[in-house]
Amino acid sequence: MKKLLPIILLLVGIGAGVGAGLALRPEPAPVELTEGAESADHAEKSDKKDEEDGPPSGREYVDLVDQFIVPVVNDDAVASLILITLTIEVESGNREAIFEAEPRLRGALLQTMFDHANIGGFNGAFTNSSKLDRLRETFLEVAQKAFGDEITDVLIVQITRQDIA
Repeated sequence: MKKLLPIILLLVGIGAGVGAGLALRPEPAPVELTEGAESADHAEKSDKKDEEDGPPSGREYVDLVDQFIVPVVNDDAVASLILITLTIEVESGNREAIFEAEPRLRGALLQTMFDHANIGGFNGAFTNSSKLDRLRETFLEVAQKAFGDEITDVLIVQITRQDIA
């Protein structure tokens, strides 16, 4: 019981921090359309059809708002926590759609991280390039399956392992 209490307190503290971050997150600025913007929006949509025939002209990066927290379990106890920050690379014009689909994307990516942790992917030298390359490829496949081919890459911006004593 004495070993379980620090783990419980750690998880409660992390949960409280995430909850506070979500509660205190600023509201996105409202978008106001003017007559010129409406015609520009129409022109952008027709340009988008032209782009679909040729190669994409640009990319946008969407930072996922919160870190992912993944427990690493050894011998039926949490041995460490992995904190991961991701950024999604998308074709231009898909930024808002990614924000709308973020809960679905986060769920799929988090399940991938749990699976990776369960096969020992975060044990030992977890930042080894071969392990991270495989993880990035899996993230891209899962993100494209959850959202679509508009996602061109999933970037691991930060990854940290915190061992629990």
